[in-house]
Amino acid sequence: MIILSLIVKRTRVKALVKDKRAAMEAFGTYVESMAGDACDKPFLKKALRGVRAIICPNEGFPYDVWGLKGVQHVILLSQLSVYRGNNGIQYFMEGNARRLAEQDESTVIASGIPYTIIRAGMLKNTPGGAQGFSFEEGSVASGSLSKEDAAFICVEALDVVPPKGFILEVVNGEEKVSDWKECLRSVMEKAES
Repeated sequence: MIILSLIVKRTRVKALVKDKRAAMEAFGTYVESMAGDACDKPFLKKALRGVRAIICPNEGFPYDVWGLKGVQHVILLSQLSVYRGNNGIQYFMEGNARRLAEQDESTVIASGIPYTIIRAGMLKNTPGGAQGFSFEEGSVASGSLSKEDAAFICVEALDVVPPKGFILEVVNGEEKVSDWKECLRSVMEKAES
């Protein structure tokens, strides 16, 4: 969904994929697909050449941040708040995902690169664009967010680069957003004060 949103926005896209052929069939020549291991330093260096922004929509951010030279903004879609709220059997079932999410956030914050961490509520396969949003602190532990809306927010965040770093908590709610740049700047200013 993120790649499709970027294509519609006419943004040049380079994607790390598992299957280059499947990516070519899905996106054609709109995307420069690169298949390889993100932990392989030479591959990562080649893949990130010329990249100014990274969107990481799931666990597995490249932990060797030395290869991020030239990157000016990292956007991470995080489910950490959802995993933190789990107790009992769910805690054990999702323990590895929680550790990965914690590691991803820590790595992004420590990278020194301006970042936007989008902490979303439970991601749902529901249509996006129909509901409003809530940016209340703590709402992600019990709320949900459409995957389409999450992808849209990741793409919109590209245009609002924070000076250092910014963590946005978002779920579907009542607030309608007509200007995402202004909304993100406003939430960012509130977080700084």
